[in-house]
Amino acid sequence: MKNYLSLLKDSPLFSGIGEEDLTEMLQCLNASTSVYRKQEILLLEGQEISMVGIVLEGKVQIIKEDYEGGRTILTEIGPGNLFAEAFACVPAQRLPVTVVSVEESRVMWLDYRRVTSVCSSACRFHTKLIENMLTVLASKNILLNQKIEHLSKRSTREKLLSYLSDQAAENGSNEFDLPFNRQELSDYLCVDRSAMSGELSRMQKEGILSFHLNHFVLHRENRP
Repeated sequence: MKNYLSLLKDSPLFSGIGEEDLTEMLQCLNASTSVYRKQEILLLEGQEISMVGIVLEGKVQIIKEDYEGGRTILTEIGPGNLFAEAFACVPAQRLPVTVVSVEESRVMWLDYRRVTSVCSSACRFHTKLIENMLTVLASKNILLNQKIEHLSKRSTREKLLSYLSDQAAENGSNEFDLPFNRQELSDYLCVDRSAMSGELSRMQKEGILSFHLNHFVLHRENRP
């Protein structure tokens, strides 16, 4: 676990907490680590949880599946970031989503009940930990609102431009790499993959954007 202290120190949950205090705090939070293979399920829809996860290596996706097997990607989580915190904080709440590894991943699990209550040993930075968790929850809510904005667009083109514009803003450049492949992007935006690929090709011909694999460039002067 010592190998990941630098990563954890920069994690939003442990912001402002030094490595020496972090080591003690991880013991207080009953921290444990697990390794998952590509496409292995970490958490399954319907189960009750009391743990939150932090990705140490690899990536995991939060997905929602319908009765017909259709899949929607809600979000993707990379190293240093949390998942399942919103669901773990509600007692007896059954998980409405599934968490799956995108590639071989290592995850640290923390007891959420110990995160949100001051422990008997009175860790010096536990109040800061609770403040950080509130910040994480608020940030996730903002991201969810951004996705709702993308999905509220009427056409596939509008959804793509909304999402790609956000990616450009997030990267501070009109040239960026997407975190999703084509199937994942269509699942994220809830559109048909073939229709999306066709729309991307048309926008490239119109000079609105250019792309190669997951590398995109938005040409703002040609934006509608």
